[in-house]
Order: sequence, then structure tokens, then C-alpha cells
Amino acid sequence: MQQITDIFKIQDLKKRIFFVLGALAVYRLGASIPIPGINTAALQAIFEAQKGSILGFLDIFSGGALGRFSLFSMGVMPYINASIIMSLVQGAHIFPVLDRLQKEGESGRKKITQFTRYFTLFLAAFQSLGLTIALTKMQAGGGPSIVTNPTLGFYFVTVLTLVAGTMFVMWLGEQVTERGIGNGISLIIFAGIVGGLPSAVMGMIKLVQVDEISLLSGLIILAMVFLIVAFVIWVQTAQRKIPVQYAQRMVGRKMMGGASTFLPLKVDQSGVIAVIFAVSLLSVPYTIGSFNPNAAWSQKLMSYMSHTSLLYQAAYVALIIFFCYFYNSVSINPKDLAENMKKWGGFIPGIRPGEPTASHIEWVMNRITLGGAIFVSLIAVLPDYLRAKFNVPFYFGGTSLLIVVGVALDTIAQTEAHLVMRNYEGFYKNSRIKGRWFNVGT
Repeated sequence: MQQITDIFKIQDLKKRIFFVLGALAVYRLGASIPIPGINTAALQAIFEAQKGSILGFLDIFSGGALGRFSLFSMGVMPYINASIIMSLVQGAHIFPVLDRLQKEGESGRKKITQFTRYFTLFLAAFQSLGLTIALTKMQAGGGPSIVTNPTLGFYFVTVLTLVAGTMFVMWLGEQVTERGIGNGISLIIFAGIVGGLPSAVMGMIKLVQVDEISLLSGLIILAMVFLIVAFVIWVQTAQRKIPVQYAQRMVGRKMMGGASTFLPLKVDQSGVIAVIFAVSLLSVPYTIGSFNPNAAWSQKLMSYMSHTSLLYQAAYVALIIFFCYFYNSVSINPKDLAENMKKWGGFIPGIRPGEPTASHIEWVMNRITLGGAIFVSLIAVLPDYLRAKFNVPFYFGGTSLLIVVGVALDTIAQTEAHLVMRNYEGFYKNSRIKGRWFNVGT
């Protein structure tokens, strides 16, 4: 309790937390305002029937905004897709201009961010148009149409509103990152998922009350949720600590160095980024199919996007593993680590400095990343089997819990860093949130 009160003693930290809460409140308000000209009852019937598809999955990510067809229906997905494509293009060194900007430091990074925003605008327009066309052609079980009057004016206003909503949410996320605590985009997705959690809990209680799920099964499911949360925290905080020894050297008249330390490598370095990227890319086929939802090829494509489809599950797992490795390759450079270690007289016991050290670090990274990626993939696909067996809400387990727990841990760690930096005690007495020792070979 003392640690919570300490947060509000620090003026800067208090302002950051209130800014985050205010920004998330604005996001939730915009997510609840529907676009005019929509038959909400017919729309709800469509989403009720599409719970097991990618459409229902994206609705969870948007916190129900897509199911209401609100101002923020597109959420941050176009921005995430644009960021993925820009990162892949930079990693593949396709455009020399981007390579040159990467080497220009902060000014180059700002220009690349600007290009990402322009690309987000294009993708938002493309996806908004596809979603609007799909809604005008959908009917709830052969009943009334979702769009009451699909005129040219409706198309223009709807697409313009959705694009403006996406750009505003993107800007809001950037403001949260800069002026708040934690990653703004991740926190917006976090708020969307948590926003639907109370209704999911009430739905679970109702299932128990009407005997569709026995009380024992409900308790087992609840225990599994806590178990999944514990395992996610266990992996998110796990580290492989590579021992590093620094040789003694003379600096002036003083003998410096000789200390022993370690190089911490997280088992799941990407955190929730790999999961969010994978979900975002899986929404692209739905966007393509939405331009002609009644066509045979489109319906076949949509059938593959069901969470019970083996093809979908395989693609989901493959994308998570890919982005785990891709994020590591972007965020950690073993050669730079080895060079810096060599420059300051550091070495890994039993490994020669320079290239052998870089190869050893890369070898360890590849091994622990594989284990972390496989674990995250298994947790991500778990809810489909739970829903099929126990008929539980999608919020319990899997992707939702991965994102919620991962973002919560990251935000807590950043908050604690502010406390410790100002000589306050962290959330844990006499210690900070640390990664565990995860020993994978030598």
C-alpha cells in the first residue's frame, strides 16, 4: 500500500498516470459512439454469429468498437500493419533511402516515423473501404440489412470517419508513450480487451446459473486462467544470464575493473509485440475478402480464418515464432555487444573476445528464443480448444491474457523505475522486478 501512495507523491509520475487514464477514457468514449446509418441490432446479430472467426477476434481487440461500428472501429490495426511492413522493408534493405535514414540517428528515425504515418493513412483508407463494403452486403440470417441507406454519401462519410478515427487513435497512442507510462499502442489494445472483460465474466456466471456449465467446470476453468497467468509471468520475466568477466586495467594511478557481472537475455524478448503483429497480419485476408463477401472465393477464404481451422492455427503459430526472431534481430545486435565488451576489457569465461563472443551470444539467443516463441504460441492457441470443449468466453486464456499480462508487467516495470530513480521503494521490498535465471546450456 505504501508503494501505491508513493506514486502520488511524485508530481511528474502522478501527471503521467493521470494522462494515461484520461487518454484511455477518451479512447473508450470514442469506441462507444456508433457511426450513423447502421442497424445496430442486425450488426450485433452478425457478430454474435461470427464469434469464432477473425471478425469476432478483431472485435475483442477493439474492445467491442468494431461490433458497434463506432468511430474507432479500425483501432490501431492499420498502424501496426504499416509498422510491420516498414520494419520488414528496413530489415531486407530494399530501399537505400531507408538505410541512409537509419544511420542519421534521431532525425532519420523521425522521418521514418513520418513515412509510417503516411502508410498508415493509406492502409486505413483501404481497410475502411473494405469494411464498409462488407457491411453493406451483409445480412443477419437473411433478415434486415446492416446499412439502412447505402448511398455514395454514406460510403464517403463512413470511410472518412473511420480513417480519421484510426489516425486519432495512432496519435493518442504516441502521446501516451511520450507523456505517459508504458507503450501507448499496447495500452490502447490492453484497454480494449479489459473493457470487454466484465461482460465476459457475467456471461460465464450466467452459463453456470443456467447449468450449461457445471460449477465444477467453472472452477476448473478459473483455475486454468490463474495457471496461464502464472506461466505467462514466469516466461515474461525469465532471463538467460551470460556471465561476463572484466579484466583489471590501469586508469591513471588507479586499478580499475576486475568485476564479474552478467549479460541478461530475456527468454521472450519481444513480449506481446510478436502476438500483436501476428494478429494484425492475419486480419489482412479478411480485409481482402471483405470487398466481395458473397463471392465463393471470399467465403472459402473466410472459412479458413476460423479459429478452429488448422490452417489458421498453423499460420498463427508460424507468424508468432517468426516475429519473435525478427524482433530479436532488430533489437539486439550480438556483434555490437561483443565489440562493446571487448572495448571495455570484458569477456565471457571460456569464450574468446570478438567474433567468437558474438557467435556465442547469437547461439544462446536462438535457443532461448525458440523456447519462448513455442510457449507463447501454445498459450495463444489455447482458447480455441477451451471454447470448443467448455464453451467459455474467448477472453479466458490465450492471446487476450498474453497481451493483458505482458502490457501490465511492462507498465509496472516502468512505474517502478520512476519510483526507484527518485529513491522510493519499489513494489517489492528491498528489490526491483527482476528476471529469473533461466539456464539453457553454456
